[in-house]
Amino acid sequence: MNERQTYIEKMKAKLDEWNAEIDKFEAQAKSAGSDAQLRYQQQLDELKASRDGAARQFREMQDASADAWETMRRGAEAAWEEMAKAFKDAADRFK
Repeated sequence: MNERQTYIEKMKAKLDEWNAEIDKFEAQAKSAGSDAQLRYQQQLDELKASRDGAARQFREMQDASADAWETMRRGAEAAWEEMAKAFKDAADRFK
């Protein structure tokens, strides 16, 4: 497996992890009181939007030419770090 394939597999695993976290947060939100549900839903909407952006970027990277790959990888790393921070912040709020 080359570096590109390894990186894409790593991104896929992270997307799967974030999807599982969103599912877990949704379950917690459903069992919360009505005021908390509204707050949780807003956070979930933000997380889903970020996740959807990361998924779009993931698909673009899969389809990128060899020339565009390296440039896209550098840009993706910053975006994925922001996404990881957003998930950590959300996890802290759901506790």
